[in-house]
This record gives sequence, C-alpha cells and structure tokens, in this order.
Amino acid sequence: MSFQTGVEEWMLSCFGPVISGDKAERNHRFLEESLELVQACGVSRDECIKLVDYVFSRPIGEPEQEVGGVLVTLAALCSAHEIHLQSAGEIELRRVWTQIERIRRKQASKPKSSPLPQ
Repeated sequence: MSFQTGVEEWMLSCFGPVISGDKAERNHRFLEESLELVQACGVSRDECIKLVDYVFSRPIGEPEQEVGGVLVTLAALCSAHEIHLQSAGEIELRRVWTQIERIRRKQASKPKSSPLPQ
C-alpha cells in the first residue's frame, strides 16, 4: 500500500468522506503544518510574511506542478536537516492512528469554514 493510500484510509476512518474531501480544510491544514515545520526549523514569522507577500504577488501556478515542487523542496529540506522523509511520514501516520478520538474532538470544536484550527 502506498503512503498516500494509508493516509486516505486514516482520513476516512477518522473524519469520514465529507471532511476528508473538504478542499478548503485540506488546504488550511497543509498550510498550518508547513508553517509549523518551518517554524520548528528556525524560520521567523517575518520571513513567512515576506514569503506570503512574494507568492501572492505572482501568477497562480498549476496544482500538480506545485505538488511536485512541494515534494522536491520537502525532500531537500529533510536532507538539509538530516530527517528521513519516508520514516518521518510513516511514524506520524502510526501515531495519528492512536489519536483518532482526540483528533475528532479537536475537529468538532473548530469553527466551521475557518482557516484557524482552534
């Protein structure tokens, strides 16, 4: 089974098809996690804001090409920080399988259609 298929199975088990397929929710959670990653790796809030302004001043890209860019730059970031990409993903997927009830409670407490996870 591929890693993506394993994540899809976990998503459906944890959230069901509506939340799993909610594109806005998936976008917000990806952005949140990517910001948490660069914060943990030493990027400042000011650097993030500068990059947000830079990205949104440019033409909109094609999603598939941007996914490729994300994967390439994530692998490069992991190499620079001596993190094994595949292992980190597999460890996290095993961890979240043990946290389904806590994650569901957190999801239920969030305001609908908000990018903020509170």
